[in-house]
Amino acid sequence: MSDTNGGPKQGLLRRLWNGFWSPASAFSLGFILISGFLGGIIFWGGFNWSLELTNTEEFCVSCHTMETNLGEYRETIHYNNHSGVRAICSDCHVPHEWQHKVKAKIIAVKDVYHELVGTISTPEKYEEHRLAMAAQVWKKMKASDSRECRNCHSFEYMDFTIQETRAASEHQRAIDNKMTCIDCHQGIAHALPEGYLEQYRSVVEDLQASNGKATPHNADVAAIQTYVGGLPK
Repeated sequence: MSDTNGGPKQGLLRRLWNGFWSPASAFSLGFILISGFLGGIIFWGGFNWSLELTNTEEFCVSCHTMETNLGEYRETIHYNNHSGVRAICSDCHVPHEWQHKVKAKIIAVKDVYHELVGTISTPEKYEEHRLAMAAQVWKKMKASDSRECRNCHSFEYMDFTIQETRAASEHQRAIDNKMTCIDCHQGIAHALPEGYLEQYRSVVEDLQASNGKATPHNADVAAIQTYVGGLPK
Protein backbone atom coordinates (compact mmCIF):
# COMPACT_ATOMS: atom_id res chain seq x y z
CA MET A 1 0.00 0.00 0.00
CA SER A 2 1.15 3.55 -0.61
CA ASP A 3 1.15 6.23 2.07
CA THR A 4 -0.51 9.61 1.67
CA ASN A 5 2.69 10.94 0.13
CA GLY A 6 2.83 8.03 -2.33
CA GLY A 7 6.10 6.71 -0.86
CA PRO A 8 6.22 3.05 -1.98
CA LYS A 9 4.40 3.86 -5.20
CA GLN A 10 6.80 6.68 -5.90
CA GLY A 11 9.68 4.31 -5.19
CA LEU A 12 8.34 1.78 -7.70
CA LEU A 13 8.02 4.41 -10.39
CA ARG A 14 11.53 5.63 -9.68
CA ARG A 15 12.90 2.07 -9.91
CA LEU A 16 11.14 1.57 -13.23
CA TRP A 17 12.49 4.89 -14.46
CA ASN A 18 16.01 4.06 -13.35
CA GLY A 19 15.74 0.59 -14.91
CA PHE A 20 14.58 2.14 -18.15
CA TRP A 21 17.73 4.23 -18.31
CA SER A 22 20.11 1.73 -16.76
CA PRO A 23 22.97 0.57 -19.02
CA ALA A 24 22.44 -2.57 -21.08
CA SER A 25 25.89 -3.48 -22.30
CA ALA A 26 27.21 -0.17 -23.62
CA PHE A 27 23.87 1.65 -23.92
CA SER A 28 20.90 2.25 -21.67
CA LEU A 29 17.64 0.41 -22.26
CA GLY A 30 15.93 3.73 -22.92
CA PHE A 31 18.50 4.67 -25.53
CA ILE A 32 18.04 1.32 -27.26
CA LEU A 33 14.23 1.62 -27.30
CA ILE A 34 14.21 5.21 -28.52
CA SER A 35 16.85 4.44 -31.14
CA GLY A 36 14.83 1.43 -32.28
CA PHE A 37 11.68 3.54 -32.49
CA LEU A 38 13.41 6.24 -34.55
CA GLY A 39 15.12 3.62 -36.68
CA GLY A 40 11.74 1.99 -37.31
CA ILE A 41 10.29 5.30 -38.47
CA ILE A 42 13.22 5.84 -40.84
CA PHE A 43 12.97 2.28 -42.18
CA TRP A 44 9.20 2.51 -42.64
CA GLY A 45 9.50 5.88 -44.35
CA GLY A 46 12.22 4.57 -46.64
CA PHE A 47 10.22 1.45 -47.44
CA ASN A 48 7.13 3.46 -48.36
CA TRP A 49 9.23 5.91 -50.36
CA SER A 50 10.67 2.98 -52.32
CA LEU A 51 7.19 1.59 -52.99
CA GLU A 52 5.97 4.94 -54.25
CA LEU A 53 9.08 5.31 -56.42
CA THR A 54 8.24 2.04 -58.15
CA ASN A 55 4.73 3.37 -58.79
CA THR A 56 5.88 6.25 -60.97
CA GLU A 57 5.33 6.17 -64.71
CA GLU A 58 9.04 6.80 -65.26
CA PHE A 59 9.94 3.66 -63.33
CA CYS A 60 7.26 1.53 -64.98
CA VAL A 61 8.43 2.32 -68.51
CA SER A 62 12.17 2.34 -67.78
CA CYS A 63 12.53 -1.21 -69.13
CA HIS A 64 13.01 -1.71 -72.86
CA THR A 65 10.16 -4.21 -73.02
CA MET A 66 7.66 -1.59 -71.85
CA GLU A 67 8.09 0.59 -74.94
CA THR A 68 5.26 -1.23 -76.70
CA ASN A 69 2.93 -0.73 -73.73
CA LEU A 70 3.90 2.92 -73.47
CA GLY A 71 3.18 3.63 -77.14
CA GLU A 72 -0.24 1.99 -76.98
CA TYR A 73 -1.14 3.69 -73.71
CA ARG A 74 -0.31 7.13 -75.13
CA GLU A 75 -2.95 6.62 -77.81
CA THR A 76 -5.75 6.02 -75.30
CA ILE A 77 -8.23 8.16 -73.41
CA HIS A 78 -6.40 7.40 -70.17
CA TYR A 79 -3.42 9.43 -71.42
CA ASN A 80 -5.14 12.39 -73.09
CA ASN A 81 -8.79 13.32 -72.57
CA HIS A 82 -11.18 16.25 -72.28
CA SER A 83 -11.01 16.34 -68.46
CA GLY A 84 -7.22 16.45 -68.19
CA VAL A 85 -7.20 13.63 -65.62
CA ARG A 86 -4.53 11.06 -66.46
CA ALA A 87 -4.30 7.49 -65.19
CA ILE A 88 -0.73 6.18 -65.19
CA CYS A 89 0.47 2.56 -65.18
CA SER A 90 0.26 2.07 -61.42
CA ASP A 91 -3.29 3.45 -61.23
CA CYS A 92 -4.46 0.44 -63.22
CA HIS A 93 -1.94 -2.22 -62.20
CA VAL A 94 -1.13 -1.53 -58.53
CA PRO A 95 -3.77 -1.75 -55.78
CA HIS A 96 -4.15 1.14 -53.34
CA GLU A 97 -4.87 -1.07 -50.32
CA TRP A 98 -1.70 -1.93 -48.40
CA GLN A 99 -2.08 -5.71 -48.25
CA HIS A 100 -2.96 -6.01 -51.93
CA LYS A 101 -0.22 -3.56 -52.91
CA VAL A 102 2.53 -5.52 -51.16
CA LYS A 103 1.28 -8.76 -52.72
CA ALA A 104 1.33 -7.16 -56.16
CA LYS A 105 4.89 -5.92 -55.63
CA ILE A 106 6.07 -9.38 -54.60
CA ILE A 107 4.42 -10.98 -57.64
CA ALA A 108 5.99 -8.32 -59.86
CA VAL A 109 9.44 -9.78 -59.13
CA LYS A 110 8.74 -12.23 -61.96
CA ASP A 111 8.73 -9.27 -64.36
CA VAL A 112 12.36 -8.59 -63.45
CA TYR A 113 13.20 -12.20 -64.30
CA HIS A 114 11.47 -12.03 -67.68
CA GLU A 115 13.18 -8.71 -68.42
CA LEU A 116 16.57 -10.29 -67.72
CA VAL A 117 15.98 -13.41 -69.83
CA GLY A 118 14.38 -11.42 -72.66
CA THR A 119 11.02 -13.17 -72.76
CA ILE A 120 9.41 -10.26 -74.65
CA SER A 121 12.54 -8.40 -75.75
CA THR A 122 11.48 -8.06 -79.40
CA PRO A 123 8.21 -7.00 -81.05
CA GLU A 124 7.79 -10.54 -82.35
CA LYS A 125 8.23 -12.07 -78.90
CA TYR A 126 5.89 -9.49 -77.43
CA GLU A 127 3.12 -10.34 -79.88
CA GLU A 128 3.68 -14.03 -79.22
CA HIS A 129 3.01 -13.51 -75.50
CA ARG A 130 0.46 -10.68 -75.75
CA LEU A 131 -2.62 -12.86 -75.33
CA ALA A 132 -1.21 -14.77 -72.34
CA MET A 133 -0.10 -11.55 -70.61
CA ALA A 134 -3.49 -9.93 -71.22
CA ALA A 135 -5.27 -13.00 -69.85
CA GLN A 136 -3.28 -12.77 -66.61
CA VAL A 137 -4.36 -9.17 -66.11
CA TRP A 138 -7.98 -9.94 -67.02
CA LYS A 139 -8.06 -12.80 -64.53
CA LYS A 140 -6.73 -10.60 -61.73
CA MET A 141 -9.14 -7.78 -62.49
CA LYS A 142 -12.12 -10.07 -62.91
CA ALA A 143 -11.37 -11.79 -59.59
CA SER A 144 -11.08 -8.43 -57.78
CA ASP A 145 -14.24 -6.96 -59.36
CA SER A 146 -12.07 -4.50 -61.32
CA ARG A 147 -10.82 -3.03 -58.04
CA GLU A 148 -8.26 -0.69 -59.58
CA CYS A 149 -10.80 0.65 -62.12
CA ARG A 150 -13.15 1.45 -59.26
CA ASN A 151 -10.58 3.69 -57.60
CA CYS A 152 -11.69 6.24 -60.18
CA HIS A 153 -14.90 4.85 -61.70
CA SER A 154 -17.98 3.77 -59.79
CA PHE A 155 -21.51 2.98 -60.95
CA GLU A 156 -22.79 4.76 -57.84
CA TYR A 157 -21.45 8.11 -58.99
CA MET A 158 -22.29 7.85 -62.69
CA ASP A 159 -24.95 10.19 -63.99
CA PHE A 160 -26.48 8.23 -66.83
CA THR A 161 -28.50 11.27 -67.96
CA ILE A 162 -25.35 13.01 -69.22
CA GLN A 163 -23.68 9.91 -70.68
CA GLU A 164 -24.03 8.96 -74.31
CA THR A 165 -27.13 6.82 -74.83
CA ARG A 166 -25.10 3.75 -75.71
CA ALA A 167 -22.79 4.09 -72.71
CA ALA A 168 -25.67 4.64 -70.30
CA SER A 169 -27.48 1.60 -71.68
CA GLU A 170 -24.43 -0.65 -71.40
CA HIS A 171 -23.63 0.55 -67.87
CA GLN A 172 -27.18 -0.16 -66.78
CA ARG A 173 -26.94 -3.61 -68.35
CA ALA A 174 -23.72 -4.19 -66.45
CA ILE A 175 -25.43 -3.28 -63.17
CA ASP A 176 -28.42 -5.50 -63.90
CA ASN A 177 -26.23 -8.50 -64.82
CA LYS A 178 -23.67 -7.93 -62.04
CA MET A 179 -20.90 -7.44 -64.56
CA THR A 180 -17.64 -5.66 -63.83
CA CYS A 181 -15.54 -3.10 -65.73
CA ILE A 182 -13.13 -5.57 -67.34
CA ASP A 183 -16.03 -7.51 -68.87
CA CYS A 184 -16.37 -4.77 -71.50
CA HIS A 185 -13.20 -2.70 -71.30
CA GLN A 186 -10.40 -5.19 -72.02
CA GLY A 187 -8.92 -2.96 -74.71
CA ILE A 188 -9.19 0.40 -72.98
CA ALA A 189 -5.42 0.87 -72.47
CA HIS A 190 -3.65 -1.66 -74.72
CA ALA A 191 -4.25 -3.25 -78.10
CA LEU A 192 -6.45 -6.33 -78.07
CA PRO A 193 -4.71 -9.50 -79.26
CA GLU A 194 -6.24 -11.76 -81.86
CA GLY A 195 -8.61 -14.25 -80.26
CA TYR A 196 -9.08 -12.10 -77.17
CA LEU A 197 -12.82 -12.76 -76.84
CA GLU A 198 -12.43 -16.53 -76.71
CA GLN A 199 -9.56 -16.16 -74.25
CA TYR A 200 -11.58 -13.86 -72.01
CA ARG A 201 -14.49 -16.27 -72.06
CA SER A 202 -12.05 -18.99 -70.95
CA VAL A 203 -10.83 -16.77 -68.10
CA VAL A 204 -14.40 -16.22 -66.92
CA GLU A 205 -15.26 -19.91 -67.10
CA ASP A 206 -12.07 -20.92 -65.24
CA LEU A 207 -12.81 -18.47 -62.43
CA GLN A 208 -16.37 -19.65 -62.20
CA ALA A 209 -15.25 -23.28 -62.01
CA SER A 210 -12.55 -22.60 -59.41
CA ASN A 211 -14.44 -20.46 -56.91
CA GLY A 212 -18.11 -20.53 -57.86
CA LYS A 213 -18.43 -16.73 -57.77
CA ALA A 214 -21.01 -15.05 -59.93
CA THR A 215 -19.72 -14.31 -63.41
CA PRO A 216 -21.52 -13.00 -66.48
CA HIS A 217 -23.32 -15.47 -68.69
CA ASN A 218 -21.59 -16.46 -71.90
CA ALA A 219 -24.21 -14.48 -73.81
CA ASP A 220 -23.20 -11.35 -71.92
CA VAL A 221 -19.51 -11.94 -72.58
CA ALA A 222 -20.13 -12.56 -76.26
CA ALA A 223 -22.22 -9.40 -76.51
CA ILE A 224 -19.24 -7.23 -75.66
CA GLN A 225 -17.62 -8.03 -79.00
CA THR A 226 -19.66 -5.37 -80.76
CA TYR A 227 -19.43 -2.94 -77.85
CA VAL A 228 -15.65 -2.98 -77.29
CA GLY A 229 -15.06 -2.00 -80.90
CA GLY A 230 -16.80 1.30 -80.23
CA LEU A 231 -15.01 2.16 -76.98
CA PRO A 232 -13.03 5.41 -76.92
CA LYS A 233 -9.29 4.90 -77.43
